[in-house]
Amino acid sequence: MSNTPAPADATEPADATAPADATAPADATESADATESADEDALRAELAEVSEQKAVRLAKRERLIAERTDAAGGAYPVGVPVTDSIPRVRERFGELEAGAETGVVVGVAGRVVSSRNTGKLCFATLQAGDGSRIQAMVSLASVGEESLQDWKDLVDLGDHVFVSGEVISSRRGELSILASDWAIAAKAILPLPNLHNELSEENRVRSRYLDLIVREQARDTVRARAKVNASLRQTFADRGYIEVETPMLQVQHGGASARPFVTRSNAFDTELYLRIAPELFLKRAVVGGLDRVFEINRNFRNEGADSTHSPEFAMLESYEAYSDYHGIADLTQELVQNAAIAVTGSTTVTWADGTEFDLGGEWDRISMYDSLNEAVGTWWTEAEPLTPISPDTSVEELRALAALADIDDPPQPTHGKYVEELWEYFVKGDLTRPTFVMDFPLDTSPLVREHRSIPGVVEKWDLYVRGFELATGYSELVDPVIQRERFTEQAKLAARGDVEAMRVDEEFLRALEHGMPPSGGLGMGIDRLLMAITGLGIRETILFPLVK
Repeated sequence: MSNTPAPADATEPADATAPADATAPADATESADATESADEDALRAELAEVSEQKAVRLAKRERLIAERTDAAGGAYPVGVPVTDSIPRVRERFGELEAGAETGVVVGVAGRVVSSRNTGKLCFATLQAGDGSRIQAMVSLASVGEESLQDWKDLVDLGDHVFVSGEVISSRRGELSILASDWAIAAKAILPLPNLHNELSEENRVRSRYLDLIVREQARDTVRARAKVNASLRQTFADRGYIEVETPMLQVQHGGASARPFVTRSNAFDTELYLRIAPELFLKRAVVGGLDRVFEINRNFRNEGADSTHSPEFAMLESYEAYSDYHGIADLTQELVQNAAIAVTGSTTVTWADGTEFDLGGEWDRISMYDSLNEAVGTWWTEAEPLTPISPDTSVEELRALAALADIDDPPQPTHGKYVEELWEYFVKGDLTRPTFVMDFPLDTSPLVREHRSIPGVVEKWDLYVRGFELATGYSELVDPVIQRERFTEQAKLAARGDVEAMRVDEEFLRALEHGMPPSGGLGMGIDRLLMAITGLGIRETILFPLVK
């Protein structure tokens, strides 16, 4: 994108005006729809303009290469003599009064995001990787006629530029570097998007590097994710946990009910699976005496993608010997609240749409069966009262109730699958505060200990925050005999076509047979934790999400 010089007789140049910050669209879906319906002629014209600009910039690249005087010169030098960063210069000199001079010479580099040429003086706004900006002033008096003309001829928006000179404040109070020397650090062949227009969600996801350049929220989300991970690790360290790593390539998938990705190892001449969960290996670590372990790493599930699901996602799992699902609920609340404080300074977070959400205080804990019965009772209008749903309710009764509510049958019509489908239909949408939903049907949780006092359910909870499942916790099943029985039932489901069912894992069972202490376990999606803190969709919280 070539610069447009001001009239030659301009004698009172103004400071460069930085472009308006690009902000997230109020409704990303509407933005995407508008982009898709853009006039085809306008799109062709835009592509033609980009092609023309690319040709001009390639010619400038050739000139820079041809005119370089040493191995470090040209369009892409091996380095430039940076002495300071834009953020540090702003921190040190940000309070300068208009027209002030410091006598301090610095060398900084940044991307040109706005530029104005006004005869004997050129202005450019340089942006650092964190989004901070400073103005560069290239004047005839400071650099000479030839260098000034080279700036006008060679520098485009998007280029990385090095400038060395005195730190001053312009007459308009803009913190600036009055350049005595400059050089192109990296020539941009393609122009930046129009910084005054918002990128569509699709363009943000597909070209995240552009999103990071032009949109502050994109950079803030990356920093927020780093703070969340650091906070999680600190909370675990304070509780005496050890961080470990377990295999991502596994000879047998397990640890969750999900469809795996399948690959093949040439070296071992065998079929392998990308892990759907690290659970069975982390439990091996507990068997081995590592009483408190956690892992933050990637999981892969060959399933659908939507606003809360991604085929590849970051997962936290932890296990604590001599704890149970109540203790793990306490731990999870602390983990989430500490992460919110690390990012925002408070347990009351503000989402991208401006909504405030309170993650503080003690979170509610409700029974799945009790809350379902209460909601169904409110919905039921027949004169004859409905028999309460319990672990003993038959599949036929649950199917009939689902039909009355116009709920589709689950792919595997078991008692537990129906109960969970009914609960999501009748209860989930009314949860506003962070809530632990306790005590799940036994047949949907093959790795969880049966409830100590309620037959037919297991000691499992799911944590719901702003309408989606954020985490799940268990009192772990450590009896190898019962675990084998559960695996066998899962294998029967797999034989009947359930692609999410687990298989019998003999290696894991052998580990359990050496004795695993009573334990509590936690699984929580890192991407979803970012969603709970920022209010963004999952494709925004993942830096480079998978797209077609």
